[in-house]
Amino acid sequence: MCGITGWASFHHDARTQAPVIEAMTATLTRRGPDAGGVWLGERAAIGHRRLAVIDPAGGAQPMTDRPDRPDIVLTYSGEVYNHHELRAELRARGHVFRTRSDTEVVLRAYAEWGEDLAERLEGMFAFAVWDERARRLVLVRDRLGVKPLFWAPVDGGLAFASEPKALFAHPGIRPRVDADGLREAYSLLFNTGPTVWSGVREVEPGGLLVLDRDGVRERRYWRLEAREHTHDQETTVDRIRALVGEAARSRLEADVPLCSLLSGGIDSTVLTALLADELRLREGGEARIRSYAVDYSDQAERFTGDVLRTGHDTPYATEAGAFIGTEHSTVVLDPRALLDPEHRTAVVVARDSPIGVGDMDTSLYLLFGEIRRHSTVALSGEAADEVFGGYPWFHRPKALAARTFPWLLVTGDEAAMPLNPELDLRMAEFRDDTYRSALAAVPHLDGESPAEHRQREMQHLSLTRWLRQLLHRKDRLSMAQSLEVRVPYCDHRLVEYAFSAPWALKSFDGREKSLLRAMGAGLAPDAVLHRPKNHYPATHHPDYNRGLQDMARDALATERVRALADETRVKPCLDTPPDRLEWGHRLRLERVVDLALWLDHYQPELAL
Repeated sequence: MCGITGWASFHHDARTQAPVIEAMTATLTRRGPDAGGVWLGERAAIGHRRLAVIDPAGGAQPMTDRPDRPDIVLTYSGEVYNHHELRAELRARGHVFRTRSDTEVVLRAYAEWGEDLAERLEGMFAFAVWDERARRLVLVRDRLGVKPLFWAPVDGGLAFASEPKALFAHPGIRPRVDADGLREAYSLLFNTGPTVWSGVREVEPGGLLVLDRDGVRERRYWRLEAREHTHDQETTVDRIRALVGEAARSRLEADVPLCSLLSGGIDSTVLTALLADELRLREGGEARIRSYAVDYSDQAERFTGDVLRTGHDTPYATEAGAFIGTEHSTVVLDPRALLDPEHRTAVVVARDSPIGVGDMDTSLYLLFGEIRRHSTVALSGEAADEVFGGYPWFHRPKALAARTFPWLLVTGDEAAMPLNPELDLRMAEFRDDTYRSALAAVPHLDGESPAEHRQREMQHLSLTRWLRQLLHRKDRLSMAQSLEVRVPYCDHRLVEYAFSAPWALKSFDGREKSLLRAMGAGLAPDAVLHRPKNHYPATHHPDYNRGLQDMARDALATERVRALADETRVKPCLDTPPDRLEWGHRLRLERVVDLALWLDHYQPELAL
């Protein structure tokens, strides 16, 4: 896993701009602490920071097809899990390899297939190819958007990077925010393409971008499709078991220490059990995988259920670890660590955005820091809820009947950042327009019942929008700690198969995630297997709430924050006794604090 950046321009000689590409690359050092490099040509500058995971001795980047006068230059982030099969195919076609790295497989694949290589790659990736022969820049992002890739126009071309902060090191790109950016950030609709930053865009998941002298061309090489599902229940469960198992096994390859995130829910427990079984098979019966969970110092005594949480995770995670036979650790955090301004600022800088989820982001960042002391790669159960229908909105009639994004019924205005009404952002109109566009993109099968039609919409919205912000959070906070996180449930073959399965199969036992529960029988304790859905934990300690209120008061004392926030809607949250502060109101305070930190760090131009 790595950080990539660079630019191509047909108006300037990039060979004179070494300090610029070096500065852009340096901003990504946390993504790649092991090595860095740049390449300069007449029309392009390419930078790379490396986190060495496969073939540490080889795989240095930027990688070229030949050391002198290269035709192809690659800067690549991610993992291609079918690189062994592709290497064999490319060797049969006459390609000679210098390294064991998957990076070189991507390089040779471009030499063989050009931009069509994207459809042959299986994994999580974001990369840029400068084709010296065609004077062409190609940007490619994986199908689900696991790895980030941003770009912005510059004079005569465009710049790209794993994170916007690298773009801002280019003299032609400044951090600027307008009304459109605020709508994108605070609407919680999770569009891809536009960002909070004016002029900065994302390459679409499953998309690629080409820049040449004719301009910029974007296209999608993959998107979700609705296909006829002909398998019965037993066959479907068997196929899901095979797909999840294959996804888990393929993501175990690494030349560095590896572990699993084990929350005590069905998603992470089933995944960890599969990983543990595979490691024992490969390395002998005594091999044990490390597993990690996070908890708070007050959780056992003070746990309080809310709209997202039904129980305390730690006992379930401990039971799951013992059942599977992992080397399990629980990272326990206290309010001081969660409120520490240094930690809070690090999280905001990692995100390049004012939008987060407060203590849940800070705790994840700190958890990843502890994991990184022992492991370089972690595997996570992210995306199982989206793939198998785990969220409440798949099952509640009110959510199914609502004509809006279903998560807004959970988060709603209570958890949203209360923006200053004088900004006149017309947020309700923006949400309505975006919702109509989102539904228009949902594929359907002829003859679907209205109920099946609606469930298809809910699944598509969850996979193409809600999931993207979760993947963004996990990537940015893990890479800020130089940790690679792999997500087997995002395997595109699994996603495609599950998406096409009718809702009756996904809920055949009358509960959420029926297919995952059926295939996981025997892999998890019964208490975990039949446990209700539980979201990532949040602290309930009054000391945290009290400290958060103090930080929010300080934030509102600054003129720039008051210009954006609606003080009248924040004040009740400040006046509530700390031990009675509800989760939604607390999240409102979190957004005010993060806004202040973001403004202070980036000093963006506000064009409102």
